[in-house]
Amino acid sequence: MTDSTPPNAPQQDAPELPINGRSAQRRLLARAMVKTIATYDLIGAGDRVLVAVSGGKDSYTLLDLLWEARARAPFRFELVAVHLDQVQPGYDGAPLRRWLERFGAPFEILREDTYTPVVAHTPAGKAYCSMCSRLRRGILYTAAERLGCNKIALGHHRDDSLETLLLNLFYAGRLQAMPAGYTTDDGRFRVIRPLIECAEADVAAHAREVGYPILPCNLCGSQDNLRRDKMSALISQLEQDNPAVRSVMLSALKNVAPSHLLDPRLLARGEVDEVAVRRLTVLP
Repeated sequence: MTDSTPPNAPQQDAPELPINGRSAQRRLLARAMVKTIATYDLIGAGDRVLVAVSGGKDSYTLLDLLWEARARAPFRFELVAVHLDQVQPGYDGAPLRRWLERFGAPFEILREDTYTPVVAHTPAGKAYCSMCSRLRRGILYTAAERLGCNKIALGHHRDDSLETLLLNLFYAGRLQAMPAGYTTDDGRFRVIRPLIECAEADVAAHAREVGYPILPCNLCGSQDNLRRDKMSALISQLEQDNPAVRSVMLSALKNVAPSHLLDPRLLARGEVDEVAVRRLTVLP
């Protein structure tokens, strides 16, 4: 079931905001986002991007800034906003619908019950997030194909990536965070995260300033003591000793030394520093 403005209609240029009408917070986020897009080649000429809009502060900010960036970009690309009504108890999508209608970007609102299977099949004490995200991704991939989109933009920010790094380190036994972009396993789409170098605090401040009509999540928001919350609390604790710890952790993700890790697969791919390897062979 869908409800939308025509997603395939020719898109008008986004109105460009005057410099004095763009707050310092918005300019900070926009610069960081555009830099990430350029660094990781996330969007190019002719791309048609599905922007996943959950109704949270991150996805509102992503759509808002990307829509503005279209007016400034030296090439043409298209955006389609897609929101999924997951039939959660107490859900009220009317504020989001009104905002999208006023905003002006093409959009679709899909309705599919993912709440019931997630609650039914998630073991007691386990987080809903994993199954919920898998089901959402499948629905978004189907929508992207139908809408002719070759890329899917998600609203993950820097703090999401840092928490994922710690979750994988402490609970999964691997060094893995969130990339700025990746290709789906079937090769059909490129999934991009333009806000991945933006601080959550900056996104939250911007969202408050603009006044987005935030929709609460009644699924993961109903669970206490989640591991991700613990990782967030750990980073906050470290921040008391080093106020720049989040920036330092992000820098670490961009400054990897494979020769100082213990994954033998790096040797097979030739990614280990050959000089370091030769030095190791002559050690007693």
